[in-house]
Amino acid sequence: MILKERIIHESLRLFSLKGFLSTSISDILEAANTSKGGFYNHFASKEDLFFEVLHEAQRIWREKTLLGLDGIESPIGKIQKLLENYKDRYLNDPENFPGGCIFTTFSVELDDQRPHLCKEVNKGFIDLKAMLKRLLDEGKAKGELRNDVNTSAITEMLFAGMLGASVIYGVNKSADSRDRSINTLIHYLEELKS
Repeated sequence: MILKERIIHESLRLFSLKGFLSTSISDILEAANTSKGGFYNHFASKEDLFFEVLHEAQRIWREKTLLGLDGIESPIGKIQKLLENYKDRYLNDPENFPGGCIFTTFSVELDDQRPHLCKEVNKGFIDLKAMLKRLLDEGKAKGELRNDVNTSAITEMLFAGMLGASVIYGVNKSADSRDRSINTLIHYLEELKS
């Protein structure tokens, strides 16, 4: 692993555990086994590193959470697979995210302190909600969901449930509570089918 990748990876892990604001440059230098010169040779500032880490976290999220969706024809089946992947592959990833979901960590800690950085994190949330809404609308149009289903309300519930599961898992690291939370969302989708 080249130095820049190692700094990004170790920062990803540290930010997941301690947050962006509580992680010092010294913490990063120690974890990546490098010097200030090694760090500043690749990053203009800690904030510059934040954007690289956020980009890498989003790449990993997509790789883990969207795996296998292309092979599923049913829009509702895609959502169910996304939820399973989120539970089993993303939230359960101690190698990259030992502290749990980095996006919830960022959104909570940066909202007041660094709103411009929080805004970048929120873009991913907006995209996720748009994808869920699109799949729910497609599922309803194909007759997979009952006619009385409000796809906007279900989108909000799924999104809130995913974030809630992330926060609970980040706090107690209980696989049982994580699985119960996400499985409840999957079961609820089943109940909405026509």
